[in-house]
Amino acid sequence: MKLITQIPLQPQQYNQIDYNSRLLLFGSCFSENIGDKFAYHKFQTVVNPFGILFHPLAIENLITRAINKDYYTEEDLQFYNEQWFCLDAHSKLNQTSKEELLTLLNSQIDKTYNDLLSATHIIITLGTSWVYRDIESDNVVANCHKLPQKKFLKELLSVEQISESLEGIISLVKNVNPEVSFLFTVSPVRHTKDGFVENTLSKSHLITAIHQVVEPRQHLYYFPSYEIMMDELRDYRFYNADMIHPSEVAIDYIWEKFKTVWLSDDTLKTLKIVTSLQAKKAHRPFNPKSEAHQVFLKKLQVDIENLQHEYPFFNFE
Repeated sequence: MKLITQIPLQPQQYNQIDYNSRLLLFGSCFSENIGDKFAYHKFQTVVNPFGILFHPLAIENLITRAINKDYYTEEDLQFYNEQWFCLDAHSKLNQTSKEELLTLLNSQIDKTYNDLLSATHIIITLGTSWVYRDIESDNVVANCHKLPQKKFLKELLSVEQISESLEGIISLVKNVNPEVSFLFTVSPVRHTKDGFVENTLSKSHLITAIHQVVEPRQHLYYFPSYEIMMDELRDYRFYNADMIHPSEVAIDYIWEKFKTVWLSDDTLKTLKIVTSLQAKKAHRPFNPKSEAHQVFLKKLQVDIENLQHEYPFFNFE
C-alpha cells in the first residue's frame, strides 16, 4: 500500500551542477534555504545580493541595474524608523548611515554584475505575483520596509507581465553570458496574509508564466519545489509552527529530490565526503585536550587538505 504520492523525477541529462559550477540564486526565502544547503556542502554559491526578493519585477530590476551599471544615488534612498533604506532592496541591507547604504548598494551592483558574468547556473525562486506600487514614484517596489500602507497600491501581476519579466531577465543575462543555465522554481511558502484564495491565484500565475518560458533546449529549466511540498508532503507536520513555512524536514526532503535531479554521481560522491567532514568538525568532544581528540583533529585536517588539493576554493573555517 502506498501512503504517499510521488512526483516522478529523472536525473538531468545536460548541464548538471558540479563543484566547478558557479551558482547564483535569487528570490524568496526558499531560495535562501536551498542556498544554505549549497553553501554548507561547499558549492561556489552566491545568494540574494539584495536580500530576499519575492517577485520577478524586483529580480529583473536588480539584474538590469547590475548589467547596465546603473548605480544608486541619494535620491533613491529613504529614511524611516531611524534607518536608511532602498525600496529596491530587502531590509537586511538597511543602514543607519546614508553613505554606508549607498556604498553597500553600489558595491552589490558591481558584485552582482561580476557574478552574472561568471555564473554557470542561475536559480530563481519566485514567491508571489502580488506586488506593491509606490504611489509617489509609480514604481513597483521590492520591499515596503513597513512604511504606511497608504503609500502603496497592491496589484496582482498577470501571467503575461510575469513571463515578459522572466524573458527580460533571460535576455539580459544571456547577452553577457550566453552559456548560462536558468533553473526556475516556485516557493512552497504560502503567502496567507494575501488570503488563501489569493495565494493560490498568485502561485498559479507564477507557475503558468514560468512554463511559458521554460525550454530545456535553451538551458531554461523548471524544478517542482512547490509541487513536491503540495503533493508529496501533504501534512502539516512538514510545516513550521506558523503552518506557513516548510519545516527543516521538508527542506531536507526537497533538497534530496533536487540532488537526484541536478547533481551528477561524481558530485554526489564528493558531497558525501564534505558532509562527513562537516559532521566531524561539528563534533563536541568530552575532553578537548585528550590525546585521542588531538589525533582525531590531525586526521581531520589531513582529510580536509587532501580535498582542498582538488578543490582549492573549499573553506572549512
